[in-house]
Amino acid sequence: MKKRSQISEKYKWDLSYLCESDEKFYQILESLKKYLPKFKGYEGKLNNKKDILSYLKLEEEFDMIANPIALYCHLKGDEILSDEKRNIMQQKLDNLFNEFSIETSFASSELHELDDKLLDDIISDWSFSDYQRTFEEIKRAKKHMLSKAEEKLLSGMNFLDGFSSNMKMLSDVDLKFGKIKDGQNREYELTQSNYSIFMASKDRTLRKNALCALNGAFGTMINTFANNYINEVKLDCYFAKVRKYDSALNQALEDEEITREVYDTLIKKVDENLKILFKFFKMKAKTMNLKDFAIFDHMADIGKSKSKYSYDEAMDIIKEALSPLGGEYQALLDRAKNERWIDVYPNIDKCSGAYQSSVYNHPPYVLTNFEGDLNSIFTLAHELGHAMHSYYSDKSQVYAKSGYPIFLAEIASTTNEMLLFNYLLNKSKNNQEKIYLYNKLFTEVKGTIFRQTMFAEFEAKVHAMQESGEALTKDGLCKEYYALNKKYFGTVKLIDEIKYEWARIPHFFTSFYVYKYATGLIAAITFTNKMLKDKNAVKDYFKFLTAGGSKKPLETLREAGCDLEDEKTFDLCFEYLGNMLKNWQTLER
Repeated sequence: MKKRSQISEKYKWDLSYLCESDEKFYQILESLKKYLPKFKGYEGKLNNKKDILSYLKLEEEFDMIANPIALYCHLKGDEILSDEKRNIMQQKLDNLFNEFSIETSFASSELHELDDKLLDDIISDWSFSDYQRTFEEIKRAKKHMLSKAEEKLLSGMNFLDGFSSNMKMLSDVDLKFGKIKDGQNREYELTQSNYSIFMASKDRTLRKNALCALNGAFGTMINTFANNYINEVKLDCYFAKVRKYDSALNQALEDEEITREVYDTLIKKVDENLKILFKFFKMKAKTMNLKDFAIFDHMADIGKSKSKYSYDEAMDIIKEALSPLGGEYQALLDRAKNERWIDVYPNIDKCSGAYQSSVYNHPPYVLTNFEGDLNSIFTLAHELGHAMHSYYSDKSQVYAKSGYPIFLAEIASTTNEMLLFNYLLNKSKNNQEKIYLYNKLFTEVKGTIFRQTMFAEFEAKVHAMQESGEALTKDGLCKEYYALNKKYFGTVKLIDEIKYEWARIPHFFTSFYVYKYATGLIAAITFTNKMLKDKNAVKDYFKFLTAGGSKKPLETLREAGCDLEDEKTFDLCFEYLGNMLKNWQTLER
């Protein structure tokens, strides 16, 4: 793997839109300190509309200066995780933000102490229209707020977020996966970036060795990973109890204005349709002439497709595939490439995986580890979906309403993937290419709808165990996870090391996030099918892209044509998947 200095500048993101240099970062960081006495001047005064509005404007002014350098610091740190200079920069930023959090905690307490009459007056006042959703949320959350002194104490505890950074450093920096061999006894260096390539290989020995080695490496440190995650779960449950929620799960759902029915319906409908997943495994085993289909076989490529793509080719394909979304959307993709919003290639100690991150009135940034295969193109399209969602939300909404809720965050990304799939399927020239793409689709469905729902079940079970007083142990976590794999993979042959897989899932440190991947793809399938059948549906889809956080998330989806409180939405999605399997079967005859 290359050092970052060996990668051409045109393939690295340009962070100057956020901050010109490290020197400028420290200058701005120092300048932010002048805001603390300004904020403190409002303590005890947030009980009338004039001072409340003035405080909110000051807070927004501060955010517009602080947020860009915070993102700059985060992105620079992910370029080379072991760079101590970046760690120091992040610590200095965290120290300042922690001080502000403690000293301004009075604001949250005072606003949540406002009586309902004044809150209703604020919500209906046009001068507060930018903050309407803010005060609706305050009114809803009042019953979960603590005293001013208690809130101040809790606000200084952001160091408890360290469980997530512990996991990140352990898995991305300290843990090494060594070398693995293929069926010809050739050796390869295994990393988290190239793992998916090995798992897609037609060499069964290589697939098995990759899966065993990756999860086995986590198994060598399972005591540490388990202790770290158990403390994260205890933290979740403790704060849910302190804030008077029924459970950590209910807190996560209520905070995002999602009904428990959506979570439970997802698990119910996935359970009812596991037969689709099992049929996929059966079809794949037949195509591969395998009598003992194993868990290290389900990601293998079948059929034929071009093996390598350049980054330029990938961007051209994505742009054409997303043409149903219109010329403006395509022009934004050009900007993302030409203005270097994307950090393309892996380098030594770069953060693994892929993500998008943005702040208001600045370009959205995408980190990826492009390996040149079709999976890399889908990943790039996925993250660009996030980027465009952020761009349109910021462009269409005022700052206070621009941030879309996490529940909506995985929809634009997977809609891009579904449009890419349909484009490639329609462009395919022979059955082998189509088989490759059908397999790609169902591998994605397996990973995003079924597997993420399995993760959601795991999270719910583990938190429920903690809340019921049951002891959490590494063996208990591994046993529970292995049992869920047996349920979701049916007759597929498992390996012992799969019991350690939970330890490498970073999203478990953002509790009850993973189910949103599943609902996101279900919504994406709904939107894609509608847009490909009716051009007018594109206008509805842009209602979603531009809504930001201006409405409740389920309301935003309903207005755009996707109702996740209606079981029929789930049924139509699984009906579509069933039809795709039938189309695949037709090719196999």
